[in-house]
Amino acid sequence: MTACKHVGLNVAMDPLMTTAYSGVNAGFVVVVADDPGMHSSQNEQDTRRIAPFAKVPLLEPSSPSEAYRFIDEAFDISEQFDIPVLFRVTTRISHTKESFEIDGERKESARLLERNPVKYVMIPGHARLRHVDLEKRLVRLQEYAETTVLNHAEIKDRKIGFIASGISLLYAREAYPDASVFSLGMSYPLPVKKLRAFAGKIEELYVIEELEPFLEEQLTLAGIRVIGKKPSWRCGELSVAAVKSIVAGEERQDVPRKARRPILCPGCSHRPAFRALKKCNFFVAGDIGCYTLGALEPLASLHTQICMGASIPFFEGISKTNPDKKAVAVIGDSTFLHTGLSGLISAAYNNTKGVVVIMDNSITAMTGAQNNPVTGETLQGKKTKPIALEDLCRAANADQVDIIDPFDVDGLEKLLKTRVNEDKLSVVIVRHPCRMVNRIRKSPSKIDQGVCKKCGLCLQIDCPAISKLEDGNFMIDPLLCVGCSLCRNVCKSNAISSH
Repeated sequence: MTACKHVGLNVAMDPLMTTAYSGVNAGFVVVVADDPGMHSSQNEQDTRRIAPFAKVPLLEPSSPSEAYRFIDEAFDISEQFDIPVLFRVTTRISHTKESFEIDGERKESARLLERNPVKYVMIPGHARLRHVDLEKRLVRLQEYAETTVLNHAEIKDRKIGFIASGISLLYAREAYPDASVFSLGMSYPLPVKKLRAFAGKIEELYVIEELEPFLEEQLTLAGIRVIGKKPSWRCGELSVAAVKSIVAGEERQDVPRKARRPILCPGCSHRPAFRALKKCNFFVAGDIGCYTLGALEPLASLHTQICMGASIPFFEGISKTNPDKKAVAVIGDSTFLHTGLSGLISAAYNNTKGVVVIMDNSITAMTGAQNNPVTGETLQGKKTKPIALEDLCRAANADQVDIIDPFDVDGLEKLLKTRVNEDKLSVVIVRHPCRMVNRIRKSPSKIDQGVCKKCGLCLQIDCPAISKLEDGNFMIDPLLCVGCSLCRNVCKSNAISSH
């Protein structure tokens, strides 16, 4: 099993497409989490579209208990039809808790590893044969969709009915508890015969689905008359109220979502690095990680962010096309190892001049503080050989590699300005451990109200421990402050000191 978000599956599309041809022998399930509403994503694509594109079956649980039951079925389908299985969940399902009984211990059954080059070596001559085989497997999967218990109808009120999968199924049931419902646990291939029989019993039949009209299009092509949603509903999440609006034929009304503004943690080492970058006034190509927050005010020192690993290629392109611009790339240690190293190799190979900044907080912080090859521990917590980023960068042919603590803000600013004006490719490794991992706290800072000039410079570092009170004074919350001293560095009136 592999688990990722929708954007993670984008990176893995190449092997997924070919593995559908080759087959998998033992079970292979891809659990992919879509993010309707973009709670923490750069897009809200609908992964269901990938199932017919890659020619693989798609399962969609609507709750944690269904996810638990369906995962066994997913592996069984994978082994029975020798094919990868997409297992799609969404943010709401992933963030839902449910109490249910689990089965006993699950037994593993090993499958022999066999040499079969015609099946597993995808040169054109072999791939042509495997494509024919894949199409035969899809025909069998279509027949399976008609009989599996994952797809079932519940006939109640015949005046109105719904076809839905995933979380949309629960919304429809809650909005119209007396309506008939066809539950699609396996939404590709569709059980067309079953759905046609269900549709024949219902007067008004609606398709409820988040994002793309994936089910609606397939049903329409099958000649099954259904009522879908207006194009305005292709953006964002649905809800019980949304289902009622769709049935009423209404357009989506954009309602501003109140949410806590994302902010770096107190004492985060990215904060002083962005402070230095802002003072340098460079064009900064960014990447994906906690440090993406450097694009927001008041730090506002990150100017591009598209996908994981894009920062160094962006920097390379800008440096080539706009040589008068002072451009730098910013990327985290984990992201650099995942998708950034190839960009650095390309930049060095193509004689790019400028600075690549690696924000090394020695952990994969954004997704929950997982170990990565720089930490010297596996995901299971076992000791292993750590990667030295500085050695890796030199091996990639960077001309200059420096290591500096970001809390040396003046030193970092000076180093960046020096390196960016040199005729070479430099890597500056900004190294300080993540505060969520290294929880060492120093004496918290405090503001001397008699000395403070109320200039607000301390607010410009965007630390959640610092706030402005209603009386105009500024305060530092000692419970949040970790004593990183950055606020003392920026205060020109020397009004901030440690307790």
